[in-house]
Amino acid sequence: MITILLFLLSFGFSNGANVRSSEGRIGQWQLLLNNTGVVGMHMALTYKNTVIMFDQTGAGKSSYQLRRRFNGSRCTTSNHDLMDSTCYAHSVEYDISTNKVRPLRLDTDPWCSSGSFLSNGTLLQTGGYERGAKRIRLYRPCGNHQCDWIQSKKSLSDERWYASSQILPEHDRVVVVGGRRVFTYEFVPKTSPGEKSFELPFLHHTNDRNAGGNNLYPFLHLSSDGNLFVFANRDSILLNLRRNKVIKTFPRIPGQGSRNYPSSGSSVLLPLDHRDNFTKAEVMVCGGSSTGALKAAGGGRFLQGLRSCGRMVISGNKHKWDMDYMPQPRLLHDMLILPNGKILIINGAKQGCAGYDNARNASLEPYLYSPKKKLGKRFTVLKSTKIARMYHSSATLLPDGRVLVAGGNPHGRYTFNNVAYPTELRLQAFVPYYMERRYHNLRPSNLTIEYGHGGESHAIGYGNEFRVRFWLGKGPSNEVGFSAYAPPFTTHSFAMNQRMLKLRCKSLGRSGDGWVVAVLEAPPSPHVAPSGYYLLTVVNGAIPSVSLWVQFAHALA
Repeated sequence: MITILLFLLSFGFSNGANVRSSEGRIGQWQLLLNNTGVVGMHMALTYKNTVIMFDQTGAGKSSYQLRRRFNGSRCTTSNHDLMDSTCYAHSVEYDISTNKVRPLRLDTDPWCSSGSFLSNGTLLQTGGYERGAKRIRLYRPCGNHQCDWIQSKKSLSDERWYASSQILPEHDRVVVVGGRRVFTYEFVPKTSPGEKSFELPFLHHTNDRNAGGNNLYPFLHLSSDGNLFVFANRDSILLNLRRNKVIKTFPRIPGQGSRNYPSSGSSVLLPLDHRDNFTKAEVMVCGGSSTGALKAAGGGRFLQGLRSCGRMVISGNKHKWDMDYMPQPRLLHDMLILPNGKILIINGAKQGCAGYDNARNASLEPYLYSPKKKLGKRFTVLKSTKIARMYHSSATLLPDGRVLVAGGNPHGRYTFNNVAYPTELRLQAFVPYYMERRYHNLRPSNLTIEYGHGGESHAIGYGNEFRVRFWLGKGPSNEVGFSAYAPPFTTHSFAMNQRMLKLRCKSLGRSGDGWVVAVLEAPPSPHVAPSGYYLLTVVNGAIPSVSLWVQFAHALA
């Protein structure tokens, strides 16, 4: 039933939804909601097919007015209550199936925070601003829509404002790196009561005090050998967290400018592939701001952003940045891995940098990047949107193959008039080309997962076989593949913990009526795939199915 519902979502739905589509050159845009109530500054897809969105409590009242405060007292129409920020929500849960939002409680300010999903699907959310800077928050999604944020009694060792986090191979352990004027990393949870944070001199070396740091929200990627890739400003290292030791210092990415906040380029770890036993780990970094962009924006000049993208293999012994160029300069954008392994570059601006009113010339056209095409042929310009999504915007992939896009607010408060780029509360979906009707006969459908040992939600052990069944009207051919995708926590142009694996298919059998049964092999270890929920997708050529959730973990005894 869920599969059918998600498939219908691909092409619009009623149920009271205000959905409008615009046909395009490549892809379409849907307007889902005119008002989400809060800015989608931070965004994460849960395995219950809901999306968590939140902004900053310090911005005062949002556009989602509450009838009752979270403490239960009534919000009235008095001037006091109309101005009281506790009578307004700053976090919402968006239900994909109903196209509706409901408010969530936030006790401390998560502005410019980080997040990672634990193995049971709980969102571990870390840091923020002022009283929220050392806070740890938990959100475990539920089916009855009664769940809410829980603030942990434990705290971080250091203040984490503009920090990044990454789930690790060890069971439900997360590392949190950096932050404004913080040059350390730490683990959640701690391994011992007295454990504190660890100094990381690399963050000192990459800090540009005259440019707002330019090493905030460092790009973190877990290599398939279990070590942590850290990119900040223009430089990068490979960090062995068990030994607290830098084991590789990579070449500096060519060109001037910077890639991290407030220059705000973006980065992805390209899909890991079973064909090399998941040993090749390759990172891609795109866009950012020119040298001096922050100071220039403060004086009303908005420097052109960076067009360049760099790719580098971080595994093995040979490391070199291979450079390519986007059609236009870009910063403040998001990079998402689509189910077919291509990279979507969406949102952003062409001039300036991050910060309040620091950017101009919105990037309205998404780009599609095809990693396997020849150099110079990899970028495709997609259908333009009419809604600017710049500072404090976000995006995430949905199970049906669409991309949810929200947010945009270059102001300290909700500001809708007399500014170049007003606060943006509309919610959109970008519909990639593979969902067009002409590809229906190529799109696998009715995907089910057969666990083989009863139950509906058993985790699949590392290296174990499992079966999937789906219908395919045309094919299959040797181009049928299977991907597993870990959805990210997205904020400030970085999709934290985003990860895609191309799984091994051990056998593929087709009946005469179009049904196909495949035997797949789960990832070999938590180094390759930290335990948790992944979106499993059948990909026929470059046309993906609707995805189903699957959980990978250590086999239970």
